[in-house]
Amino acid sequence: MKENIANALAMNALDDIPKAAPDALRITGLIKQSGRITGYRLSDDTVLDKQQAVSLARQGGIAGVGIAHRGDTEYLKSIPDGSENNNLGNLPSVSPADL
Repeated sequence: MKENIANALAMNALDDIPKAAPDALRITGLIKQSGRITGYRLSDDTVLDKQQAVSLARQGGIAGVGIAHRGDTEYLKSIPDGSENNNLGNLPSVSPADL
């Protein structure tokens, strides 16, 4: 019951949950600068900045994510599925200098 409530709250934080295409990529890493997420590494090793990733997700090109916002900035969030392993916050991160 507690998990269902947590999932429902997390889902309510999403503005949009695009339908992923069958060949949609997955986020495999976070690009961080000064501790803030500035982009995402995808399963095909493509690196996109935050806005490019939001745009691709809207088109169904990224699976397992929804779109949320803070102020005027949109960003991607994992769609709650009961598994902590695939949450974006649990993915490895690199700095832009390491790319």
